[in-house]
Amino acid sequence: MERFKENIHVIHPKTLFLKKKRQAGNFNSKLAVKITNIVGSMWSAYLFAIISLLSLPAILVLLDSHFRSLFPKWIVTGSLITLIAWISQNFLQLVLLPVIMVGQNVIQDHQQAKAEADHRTLTYIANLQEEQMQEFRDIKQKLLIK
Repeated sequence: MERFKENIHVIHPKTLFLKKKRQAGNFNSKLAVKITNIVGSMWSAYLFAIISLLSLPAILVLLDSHFRSLFPKWIVTGSLITLIAWISQNFLQLVLLPVIMVGQNVIQDHQQAKAEADHRTLTYIANLQEEQMQEFRDIKQKLLIK
């Protein structure tokens, strides 16, 4: 397959994105995008649902002590509730939320760079088309004069 010739008026999105990327930490950006993609998956949603459901038996036992016989002792202890609360309230909210926001910002910067490149390309094509149309008008005018 023939490769297209480079054009000084058309800038590839990767070139624009790399200029912005150099300003930020490369490692931090890659890690944030990776974590954002992992946490934004359905597998993470399933994992978080399982983690939150682990504390449900302990809550049910607190509401009605008759439920105590239905669950193993280790699952209705206060330490498990504390661990689940720490994971969900402290770790997930205080750690993952900023990481996800950084990942989204990096992804958004990439999309903006692509949009900028697309805009430059389309503007170049429109200007080129306008120049060609003007050349056709000039040729037509010259032919009509003769």
